[in-house]
Amino acid sequence: MFKIGEFSKLSRISIRMLRHYDEIGLLVPEHIDPWTGYRRYAAAQLLAASRITALRCLGFSLADTASLLACWEDRDAMERRLQARRAAVEASIRQASDQLRLLDTAIDRLRKEEAPMKYDVTIKTLPERQVASVRQILPGYGREGDLWHIFAQETASLRIQDGDPPLCVSVFHDGEYKESDVDVEIQKTVKGTYPDTAHVKFKTVLPVTVASATFQGGYHQIGEVNQAVAAWAEANGYAFGGPFFNIYHVSPRETRDPDAFVTEVCYPVRKR
Repeated sequence: MFKIGEFSKLSRISIRMLRHYDEIGLLVPEHIDPWTGYRRYAAAQLLAASRITALRCLGFSLADTASLLACWEDRDAMERRLQARRAAVEASIRQASDQLRLLDTAIDRLRKEEAPMKYDVTIKTLPERQVASVRQILPGYGREGDLWHIFAQETASLRIQDGDPPLCVSVFHDGEYKESDVDVEIQKTVKGTYPDTAHVKFKTVLPVTVASATFQGGYHQIGEVNQAVAAWAEANGYAFGGPFFNIYHVSPRETRDPDAFVTEVCYPVRKR
């Protein structure tokens, strides 16, 4: 049998890690002297050490490595675990690639000495949510408040519980800017089950990935924010994938001061 130093040289695993493997039961010495505590390893344990090193190089955690050693002779089980690890590595590569693209865009802007973006644009995924919805054709965008008035009137007796978070959203379904007859939908996240009313419909909205920018102040800024989000999406390899919408974090319902409004402009996107 080998002393721990000798086994360390042969296995190319540090003494510190061999001690750690022993503590967690991953590679226990063949013999430990009860008086001195000295560890002794058998030559046959070099194979286990080699397998541990190979699995660690593949990115498996110590816990995963232990379970893989236990099913080493089961070829089907091993292949499933290796395929799962391969999928995880591919996902991390895609994530790193996305981050590299974002970094390249930021570096290009700096090199071109462009003014920094006034609005910060981020990618986020909104989870599935239950909403109360009112959708109508309106004379113009300025009449969106009519829909919120309908919502308030028709749900007053329902005692609706706010969802978490309690988002108030307006969705613009037209594929272009229109001077009149605009297709607008308002949504409020809710918790619980309620009957539809004449104009208020309760439904589930599926998860959606968006490029979004949040700003404070009056709604006259929305056009400028739209341009910022569009430019960011194009520069970072995203295409629009659905009607854009606004989330009203602080709206006229909470304050009459336009400078205190907080609005998030959201564009559903997908990778090109």
